[in-house]
Amino acid sequence: MKKAVSVLLSVILIGTLFTGCGSSTKKVEDKKATNTLEKINETKKIRIGLEDTYPPMEFRDSKNQLVGFDIDLSKEIAKKLGVEAEFVTTEFGGLTMALNSGKFDMAASAISITDKRAKEVDFSDPYAKGGQVVIVKKGNKSIKTEADLKGKVAGCQLGTTGEEAAKKIEGLKQLKTYDKATQPFQDLEIGRIDAVIADEFVGRYYLAKQQNKFDIAVTLNQEPIGLAFKKGDKELKDAVQKTINELTQDGTMSKLSIKWFGTDIYKK
Repeated sequence: MKKAVSVLLSVILIGTLFTGCGSSTKKVEDKKATNTLEKINETKKIRIGLEDTYPPMEFRDSKNQLVGFDIDLSKEIAKKLGVEAEFVTTEFGGLTMALNSGKFDMAASAISITDKRAKEVDFSDPYAKGGQVVIVKKGNKSIKTEADLKGKVAGCQLGTTGEEAAKKIEGLKQLKTYDKATQPFQDLEIGRIDAVIADEFVGRYYLAKQQNKFDIAVTLNQEPIGLAFKKGDKELKDAVQKTINELTQDGTMSKLSIKWFGTDIYKK
């Protein structure tokens, strides 16, 4: 009988120990990050995905440093969150896939908010309004309307809303697509193509930096631009949106706009 009681007590004691260990392990697991924002707060780093050939939004300067409106905006957001911004470059066409696979925490790459993209990722409120324009070589008077592109060869960056807009133009002789935003402008300058379909911000940047080379001939549409997050990543999206609202209210967004666009797009 004593032996039976002793064995029973031993079993109870061992069970209690295992239960205690299990509770301890669970407490440790509970402390692990349960969402992207918590992970960012733990690592003190936010990874931001972008395609780095889209001036003036994001590009490399003469020293190969990442610069641009989205770069400055991302750094300001990181500062508000109390973390460091780490930039991860990737092809624009694979940006949403890389975001959803966890390659980075959010994407800031002049991403136009479309119904199709909104099914793949979540967006912040628009922080700028771009649009697609037709850019021609300076002195080209043959293209003044969208209809004038009939029989012409146009170029655009692959995977952008510029490509989507170009595909809707009726009568194009050929549409050439490029991996980098800078490449169609090079072909336009040497006469390989007749026009470039690109975001207005990009177009105006090239007009300012390369005067007497290009002109904006036609405005095709207007598009809101937002920051992208993984589907359902509500905590991070809300935190970032809060910082953008604060940056708008304290005048930081206006300063960035004047720096990169030459005008205050946030002026009411």
